[in-house]
Amino acid sequence: MPGLTIGDTIPNLEVDTTHGRVKLHDFVGDSWAVIFSHPGDFTPVCTTELGRMALQVGEFEKRRVKLLGVSCEDVKSHLLWIKDIEHYTPGCKVTYPIVADPDRDVIRELNMVDPDKVDEEGFEIPNRALHVISPDKKIQLSIVYPATTGRNMDEVLRVVDLLQAAAAARRKAKAPPPPPLFARAAASKL
Repeated sequence: MPGLTIGDTIPNLEVDTTHGRVKLHDFVGDSWAVIFSHPGDFTPVCTTELGRMALQVGEFEKRRVKLLGVSCEDVKSHLLWIKDIEHYTPGCKVTYPIVADPDRDVIRELNMVDPDKVDEEGFEIPNRALHVISPDKKIQLSIVYPATTGRNMDEVLRVVDLLQAAAAARRKAKAPPPPPLFARAAASKL
């Protein structure tokens, strides 16, 4: 499917969320982010998956990763859905924002559309896509499942760890070497 893919910069969309209006680049800031789409509110797979994501928030925070869900309903529906998610996933608290996308504009821009599926009103249905975004706002990983299949959050954490380790190794390889020991000793005497 043509569109946004690994290595591309995410568009700086301004979106409505359960935490207010945000621009994607401002949301990511100097952190990593995981943006994940869902076909619709109150569906069993989406509800349990968002609950699992909420249970893992602490693990993502340790890695400086922000979470951003996307679903094709409005903010009012999302706020009601959050209560449902927390009810069906004991111990979870949904603290990350969920983007409202009733017109499917966001999923189209983020290449999260199932090309062969439409709902009864003719709207595209999102696939179950997930993008891992680095601080430079580029997609480092995309995982795409059909709408009927949930994601494994342990796998998402595993790939985030690997992507961050690879980024750290690239930064280290590009860093200038420290000055020779005698230069440091001479500088300290000044």
